[in-house]
Amino acid sequence: MRYDNGALICSLRGFISAHRHGKCPPHPEPDLSNNSVTVDNQLQGEFYRSNPINKHAISKSEMLLFCLNRNNKQKGKPKMKVDSGISNDLSKVPEQAKALEELGMSGIMTAEMAHDPFFPLLVAAQNTEHVELITSIAVAFARTPMILANIGHDLNQYSKGRFVLGLGSQIKPHITKRFSMPWSNPAARMREYILAMRAIWANWHQQEPLAFTGKFYTHTLMTPMFTPTDTQYGAPRVLLAAVGPMMTEVAGEVADGIIVHAFTTEKYMREVTIPALERGFAKSGRKREDFEISYPSFVVTGATEQAMSEAAIATRKQIAFYGSTPAYKPVLESIGAGDLQGDLNTMSKQGRWDEMGQLITDDILNAFAVVSEPDGVADEILRRYGDMVDRTSAAYGGIPTDQQRSIIDKLSAHQSKNNPSTSP
Repeated sequence: MRYDNGALICSLRGFISAHRHGKCPPHPEPDLSNNSVTVDNQLQGEFYRSNPINKHAISKSEMLLFCLNRNNKQKGKPKMKVDSGISNDLSKVPEQAKALEELGMSGIMTAEMAHDPFFPLLVAAQNTEHVELITSIAVAFARTPMILANIGHDLNQYSKGRFVLGLGSQIKPHITKRFSMPWSNPAARMREYILAMRAIWANWHQQEPLAFTGKFYTHTLMTPMFTPTDTQYGAPRVLLAAVGPMMTEVAGEVADGIIVHAFTTEKYMREVTIPALERGFAKSGRKREDFEISYPSFVVTGATEQAMSEAAIATRKQIAFYGSTPAYKPVLESIGAGDLQGDLNTMSKQGRWDEMGQLITDDILNAFAVVSEPDGVADEILRRYGDMVDRTSAAYGGIPTDQQRSIIDKLSAHQSKNNPSTSP
């Protein structure tokens, strides 16, 4: 987008970032009588996501003025978003989605486990108005870029710009043995995958020629019969799940945000994740404020001692399950527990899942999870991650609704600092 009277020149990405984060600079109201403002479909989609009140046609002048005047209405930095998972039982999704939106959640998430992650979000879109609809995650390498570009486009149009495509790589055995798809160089492949989707969306939304040729993917054919025409809300945002530094760097370079794995410690996030993201930002020329960090933390809480104990047992099992993955050993090493990974991996191959949780000590549990009574959960999340994380999620289902709402309200009121320190 370019405003040509000499008063304002800004890139499309800069405009979107400033608009999303409420940082548009103060400026006299421009003369928009000429036709010098160009707004493409992606920008329009971003506007609708940020301005759900007006879901119908809006002029270019109104869109630009909204950004220029926004700082007079919204002071400060962006607020933290709080998300929640939703059932894969499609018959339960309408009621759950409505309840989560009413509770104050910013987003509704699905994971690709035993069921497809997209169908529940389609149903949720029918039954909500404002919450974002997020896959956390969909397995990228189980599909081609064209397939996910099409699914992402359709869900984003149907939800009026509320869909967020969260991607993950999975691990080699699942990709090759369960999905029967190729696996190699996951970080490089994922980088190319996201760029390929963006090339496809650019063809559909900005009429750019489709001429993507890479090492892993090639997309060079698109005819009118197969080109979507419902482009009002633009392409969805893309979040990339990452643990290791290479995939994290890819997220910082080509994605709109990162989904930090729940199997993460504060120390690992500060010493590995954040520096890797900064290297990615440097490659793409972006800034931290152009990017979203989502961290679905483990939380151990409950209304009674028994509920707390049950939550702790379940979380120990989850930590042990993830800790058995060889690629995640560096996370355990961040807290001096790297030797545990080999034991967990051996036990997992023996099917000793329940016993594995018994190896997770209180110190390890507290390093990975926020362990607190309900009234202290929000404070502890913010103490650990408040200067790093833009959105978070956890399971608060074991406590009364009013306490859940209190946690959500406190987290949602927090203003992101976006300047993390490198030490806890």
